[in-house]
Amino acid sequence: MGIIKVGEGRGSAVGRAVVVAAVIGLVMMSQFESVEAVVYVVGDSRGWTFNVQDWPKGKRFRAGDILKFNYNPTFHNVVVVNQVGYASCRTPAGAKVYKSGSDQIKLPKGKSFFICNFPGHCESGMKIAVDAL
Repeated sequence: MGIIKVGEGRGSAVGRAVVVAAVIGLVMMSQFESVEAVVYVVGDSRGWTFNVQDWPKGKRFRAGDILKFNYNPTFHNVVVVNQVGYASCRTPAGAKVYKSGSDQIKLPKGKSFFICNFPGHCESGMKIAVDAL
């Protein structure tokens, strides 16, 4: 029979404590990431409406944040477009169209562009561009 020294071996208390601490650290980091996501109501109390294109100015968006679009679906929608669609107020083929009146869209990292494609609405400032870090 050999002598087992304290702290050695596969089942040592020190080894278990290190593993437990690492697991707790990973769980806490994953919780912080999900807690940091922010829900932004586009247009604030006015909602998704005309002349909202400047609404993102001064805000710091992060990947994972949620944009909430509130509007009357009889008169408006939300279309995810590319930069060309944003600049031209035209909906590219295959663009995702939201029309619930209370849409929540999770931001990816990078630039995102949204318009209302009802005739004349985008041209009247019903569009936003955001850049998420």
